[in-house]
Amino acid sequence: MSEVTEKHVLGLSGGRDSAALAVYMRQHYPELDIDYFFTDTGKELPEVYEFLGRLEGFLGKPILRLNPDRDFDFWLKQYNNFLPSPQTRWCTRQLKLRPFEHWLRPMLEEGKVIHSYVAIRADEEYREGYSSKHENLKVVLPFKQDGIDKPGVQDILEASGLGLPKYYDWRSRSGCTFCFYQQKIEWVRLKEQHPEAFEEAKAYEKDAVAHGSPFTWSQGESLDELTRPERVVQIKEDYERRLARLKAKRQDNPLREPSGDVDLDELYGQAKSCLACHK
Repeated sequence: MSEVTEKHVLGLSGGRDSAALAVYMRQHYPELDIDYFFTDTGKELPEVYEFLGRLEGFLGKPILRLNPDRDFDFWLKQYNNFLPSPQTRWCTRQLKLRPFEHWLRPMLEEGKVIHSYVAIRADEEYREGYSSKHENLKVVLPFKQDGIDKPGVQDILEASGLGLPKYYDWRSRSGCTFCFYQQKIEWVRLKEQHPEAFEEAKAYEKDAVAHGSPFTWSQGESLDELTRPERVVQIKEDYERRLARLKAKRQDNPLREPSGDVDLDELYGQAKSCLACHK
């Protein structure tokens, strides 16, 4: 098949896995002309934009920004001021998938075969992040095919000189500042690291509740309740207990350098997440 009739694309979330896949494809498949893209919700962490800038430098080409034509505030009104939630993930659908489909549609209509590379690792169950609705859109899983697991992803980023995005110091995944998949300790840390973003999330929540939304950002309690001083103490103490238990039973892989790093997925168990946002 000629080059004219094929297209290669790779979506970046600002997270660890998709960045490592971009590096991996650049190093192992340099003959492929891949378009790297990022769908910007406008509500991302500042660390995400900083990391994408460094990644562009490594790749030697710009990362396309697929900005949605209508922002979070527009869609919030369309959904009657109800917050997105694990039950109704309209944010992923309208701010991530919709711009992606809009971008690809003309190419598919021209008859191009599009190969979309997705960063599902070899140690993960296959979770289909985008269910192709077109026979010419092919989802490719290089890490799955080549046996790259989570430590392998970290090795790729360290060897490239990029390392991890800075938000991994306090948060387990990328995505919007007010992502409802955050652990409670992450909400506490958001307030500490980016108080202005936390206050914005709290304002959205109060407005949603006033409009009858059944959801708060964090399951079972509002952000006001979650950040009361006594509650913050409880959340931090729970985190420390979990950390101590995990470190006590953890055994380092003898084939790898020992690491004291513990990410929150390891601590609380692999949380559900939106593949389009968090990989």
